[in-house]
Amino acid sequence: MATQQLPHGDSAGTFLGHPKGLFMLFFAEMWERFSYYGMRALLIFYLTKHWLFSDSDAGIIYGAYTALVYITPVVGGYMADRYLGQRKAVLFGAVLLTLGHFFMAFEGEPAAGNTDNPVIYVFWLALALIIVGSGFLKANISVMVGQLYPRTDVRRDGAYTIFYMGINLGAALGSLLCGYIGETYGWAYGFGLAGIGMLAGLIVFIWGKPLLLGRGEPPKPLAKGREWSMYGIGLVLVAVCWALVQYQAVVGYLLGVFGGLLVAYVIGVAVTKLQPDERDRIFAALFLIITSIIFWALFEQAGSSLNLFTDRHVDRGGVPAAMFQSINAIYIILLAPVFATLWTWMGQRGIEPSTPLKFGLGVVQVGLGFLVLVWGAQSVGVTVPTPVLFIFLIYLLHTTGELCLSPVGLSAMNRLAPAHMASLIMGVWFFASATGNFAAGLIAAATGAESVGETAGKEVVLGVYSTVGWTAVGVGVAVMIISPLIKRLMHLDTLRDDDVGSDLEGQAQAGVEAQEGGMHPSASGQAPGVHPQNRPGTI
Repeated sequence: MATQQLPHGDSAGTFLGHPKGLFMLFFAEMWERFSYYGMRALLIFYLTKHWLFSDSDAGIIYGAYTALVYITPVVGGYMADRYLGQRKAVLFGAVLLTLGHFFMAFEGEPAAGNTDNPVIYVFWLALALIIVGSGFLKANISVMVGQLYPRTDVRRDGAYTIFYMGINLGAALGSLLCGYIGETYGWAYGFGLAGIGMLAGLIVFIWGKPLLLGRGEPPKPLAKGREWSMYGIGLVLVAVCWALVQYQAVVGYLLGVFGGLLVAYVIGVAVTKLQPDERDRIFAALFLIITSIIFWALFEQAGSSLNLFTDRHVDRGGVPAAMFQSINAIYIILLAPVFATLWTWMGQRGIEPSTPLKFGLGVVQVGLGFLVLVWGAQSVGVTVPTPVLFIFLIYLLHTTGELCLSPVGLSAMNRLAPAHMASLIMGVWFFASATGNFAAGLIAAATGAESVGETAGKEVVLGVYSTVGWTAVGVGVAVMIISPLIKRLMHLDTLRDDDVGSDLEGQAQAGVEAQEGGMHPSASGQAPGVHPQNRPGTI
């Protein structure tokens, strides 16, 4: 198929065969991910070492924060689609993020996480600005990548691959540089560097507006008063998040109540309004969504309890613990092409695992990662530092597990949902990611045993890791065993070409950033040659 031209002409020219606007978005998103993951690498240490929160309290705060990061893109995406357009939404989000990251640099004097230090309220405001800013930016900048190309343009997959490289490059560099600066020279310098990165992304985006060729503008002319009212709603959302990050239990209740209502509504629609095949596909999608919660609850220990474990109990050779947050992003860059090639090779021979089987493999691997770390720590004795090799191994297994589950997750949601329910099912998918992140905070809180001494505390952490590791392996094996049944519920043999087209378009609209996360709420995203994907924390 010949490459189609952009509908309104490519007046800005191309670079490496792609619109120049793609590379502007690449650098804008790279700097945004640099700032986000640079701050994320330091956050748990900032909570425990500067604000002197207990491990348990810090884990819950971290979990509530990352959960909210996954919820706000629903609002940001809706307001962009209905009113602001993607470009204005991204610009607004970038401004909020820049302010949030710079407010993180105001630390005041160390104090036990309470009102003794009034600067704590500036810290809560910084988190709220980052949460809402991410909500307006993350979902919409990925959509703009797809808007640069006609729907059938053969360059789309390559464009998302380039964009995904920017995500992971920014995540790796942010963790390395901000982590090193923050732990070596002071929190304000590390967070300040993250803020400079976000400011660079904002400048790149403003400078590159002409390269967007008019893409991402409001769906209809927007009156100035209406536009400012949308920004006002965004600021109200900042105030709401400012309160929620201080009262984390409320976040858990909201996730439970609204999550239950959302699932009940989806089931009600599936049972009463859908044809049998479509109904079964929705049930299959819900099964995969619930499985993903378990995966993200364990995977997202990386930024909280695993970060603290690396700092306290691992022989790091003097390397700041925060820098190890870059390992996942580096593994993704190295391994995503391998997995893409592997799935293609297996698919050509009819031996590619089904989507449910891949999910089971992903959950098994995230559990094995913890078991390998426990075995490594116990093999040398809990009274001596754990060899750093086992940190690389746990991240390796978590990354391979992620590549089995996350890239196919969005694809499955898009394929299984009828066109009129596509956005709803995608919302449930991301709501599940938020739930997984909040559950991750609860697991991290269970590892908090700093008051019992270093050795006893290490034993407590290893005990929790052993429990969640074996639980995940058991769940993953169960998923693999029943995967043929779930595959039958997907009714892949009756999917029409129109469904596939909707799938491709939906993937392009969802983009590759998540998560983070995304990924989940994480740094990873679309693997080259596979479906664009979104994670929490990265992509």
